[in-house]
Amino acid sequence: MGDVADKVAYFQAITGLDDPDLCAEILTAHNWDLELALSNFTSNPRAADDANASEATTSSTNPEQVETGLVVGAAGSLGLVSGAVGFGVWAVSGVLSYGLSMIGLNSGRNGESSSTRLLSVSAAVSEAMDFVACFERDFGSIRPSFVAEGFMDALQRSRNEYKLLFVYLHSPDHPDTPVFCERTLCNEDLVAFINENFVAWGGSIRASEGFKMSNSLKASRFPFCAVVMAATNQRIALLQQAEGPKSPEEMLTVLQRVIEESAPVLVTARVEAEERRNNIRLREEQDAAYRAALEADQARERQRIEEQERLEREAAEAERKRKEEEEARERAAHEAAEREAALVKIRQEKLLSLGPEPEKGPDVTQVLVRFPTGERKERRFHCTTTLQSLYDYVDSLGCLAVDNYSLVSNFPRTVYGAEKLSLSLKDAGLHPQASLFIELSSREL
Repeated sequence: MGDVADKVAYFQAITGLDDPDLCAEILTAHNWDLELALSNFTSNPRAADDANASEATTSSTNPEQVETGLVVGAAGSLGLVSGAVGFGVWAVSGVLSYGLSMIGLNSGRNGESSSTRLLSVSAAVSEAMDFVACFERDFGSIRPSFVAEGFMDALQRSRNEYKLLFVYLHSPDHPDTPVFCERTLCNEDLVAFINENFVAWGGSIRASEGFKMSNSLKASRFPFCAVVMAATNQRIALLQQAEGPKSPEEMLTVLQRVIEESAPVLVTARVEAEERRNNIRLREEQDAAYRAALEADQARERQRIEEQERLEREAAEAERKRKEEEEARERAAHEAAEREAALVKIRQEKLLSLGPEPEKGPDVTQVLVRFPTGERKERRFHCTTTLQSLYDYVDSLGCLAVDNYSLVSNFPRTVYGAEKLSLSLKDAGLHPQASLFIELSSREL
């Protein structure tokens, strides 16, 4: 009977009929082929009207049953509970077995599993995406943030986020639809309130899922908005519906009241979820502690081995650095000795190139050189000797630790730089005697 009850409940959800016996009769007439029965029912308005009239007659014979809201449907099926929170909740029919949901069938004929789907997930998402794109194209980007997913996924999202689900069923051909969308649904204050407090889902009644939801929610006037939430026992609670044109202020008032009345339910759900998370976290912490205790010995052994390896690596690294530093010192000392030997050799070569110091005479120039340290050196040169010889003389003394310097005379100040090195002392105006000082180049100062 579970399969039969689910089919009756699902047929009620899609068609909006309250009388399960009537639904059972229709299904029996179609050999319990749910798809065929739904197809014939939704494609034949007259049959639907006859069924509704028959249901109305049946309901009128027992008004007490309707007023008290007895739930008709199989146990375990997802039902639709209608009414505002705070004003009493009354149930009108079984809707959507969660196993069947809006996207497929729980089982096939003769109770066998079936992969047949009334509306595939991809199709539901495609319809939702098309609706969002068309709505934004027609009415702009200031709009409720409709999720691009099927109704059941949107309902689950709202449950996960502890929010209510705002549902808008779009009737493109209704004369009040454009004005309602432009002035009310796209009103900035209303949009901000919906986006802040609700998960929003929209669907066109021209599309499969939008049409089915219009039947499930018994949408009789458009524009149509509703607020629903996931209830217990796989049921959907219909908290509020707004049918016909409404101003932004009216919609805000309705939605604010629903939020206020639903707050305790949402808070309770959030607290219960937090408790579940805490319990899960506690179990995970206990499991982690147990695993840590089991692994403690292995961890300590790994640490001991790692510490020993680290010390060995550090010792090897220290020995390597010591050897490198020792080699660097030896190399630096060797290079310094080589440089000093090269300088000594250069000084000796320059000293030899000067030849012996000449005796005093009319062709001999007396040269005095003052160093930056204040030290003075004198020597005699033939007047035909070039200025280069003076530089060689200074270099041969080894009194300077730099190579970049110039010989300069004071009165008049003359710099004997590289361009004058080929001049003789006489041609340079330094004969018969000259007093020069060494001026270091700026980059050496």
